[in-house]
Amino acid sequence: MSSFSESALEKKLSELSNSQQSVQTLSLWIIHHRKHSGSIVRVWHRELKKAKSSRKLTFLYLANDVIQNSKKKGPEFTRDFEGVLVDACSHVARETDDSCKKHMERLLNIWQERNLYRADFIQQLKLAIEDSNSPRQRNTADEKKGLKRSFQKIQEEEEEEDDDDDYRTHYSPRETDAGGPQLTEELVKALQDLENAASGDAAVRQKIASLPQEVQDVSLLEKITDKEAADKLSKTVDEACLLLAEYNGRLAAELEDRRQLARMLTEYIHTQKEALSEREKKLEEYKQKLARVTQVRKELKSHIQSLPDLSLLPNVTGGLAPLPSAGDLFSTD
Repeated sequence: MSSFSESALEKKLSELSNSQQSVQTLSLWIIHHRKHSGSIVRVWHRELKKAKSSRKLTFLYLANDVIQNSKKKGPEFTRDFEGVLVDACSHVARETDDSCKKHMERLLNIWQERNLYRADFIQQLKLAIEDSNSPRQRNTADEKKGLKRSFQKIQEEEEEEDDDDDYRTHYSPRETDAGGPQLTEELVKALQDLENAASGDAAVRQKIASLPQEVQDVSLLEKITDKEAADKLSKTVDEACLLLAEYNGRLAAELEDRRQLARMLTEYIHTQKEALSEREKKLEEYKQKLARVTQVRKELKSHIQSLPDLSLLPNVTGGLAPLPSAGDLFSTD
C-alpha cells in the first residue's frame, strides 16, 4: 500500500469515478491512512469545491463510505468530517440540480437511521441543503449542449436505486466535435494512458503472485497454534486485502477506460468517414473546376493560334518621305 501524501490523495481524488468499485477502493486506502484523517478531510473538502458539478456527489459517497467503514477502527473520520460537512452539503446543493439534492437527502436519512451522527446535526445538514441558493434549473438537454466534448469523460447516464448502499452511476454524454484536432489529440492521449494500465503493472502482479499460500487457503489456518503467528498472519492478510482491492480497482478503471476507448474509436471512425465523404465531394467539385479551366485554356490556345501574326504584315511606310517637323513648318527659309 502506497504511503500517504496530500499530493497522492489529490491524484487519487482526481481519478475517482462514480463506480462503487472506485469509491470503495479509495475508501480502503483512506482508512488505511487514518492517522492522517485531519489532512485527508481538509484535502477532500478542498478538492470537492474544485470538482465539476457532475463529480461532487461522488465525493459525498466517498465520505459516506469512509465514515461508515472506519467507525470500528476509530472515531477520527466521523469527528473530522463533522467539521466540514455543513459547508460541503451547502456547496454541493448550490452547484448541482434537484436530482442530486434527492440523493443527498437519501444519504442523510441513511446516516440518521444508522446513528452515524446526532439527530440535531443531521437536521443541520438538511437545512444546509434546503437553504442553499436555488440550483440551476437548466434541463438536461440544455446543460449537455453547453458542455465541451472530452473523450476522457465519455460516459452514459444511469441510476441504480436497488438498496440504500448503492452508489449512483452517473455518466455524462457529450456533444460531437466534428473530428477536429482536439478529437485526435484526446484519442492519442487515451491510447498513451493505456500504456501504463494496471494490466501491464508487472511489479504489482509479482507482489500478488508472491503472497503466501496462507492468505488464500482457509484450511491452512488450522496450522496456526499461537497468538503471535495469528497476529502476524492477520497483518499479512490485511495488507494483501488492501493490495488486491487497490489493484482490482485499477483493473476496473482500466476496463472502463478500454470501453471508453472503444466508444472513442467507433466515434472517431464514424467522424472520419463523414469527413472522408465530405472531402470526396470537394475533390469531385474541384476536379470539375479543373476540367472547365483546362477546357478554357485549350480553347484560348486554339484562339491565339488562329489570330494573324502582325510581324508578318508588310511595311506600309517604306519609301515615303518623312513628315515635316514643327521647325520645318515655321522656318522662314
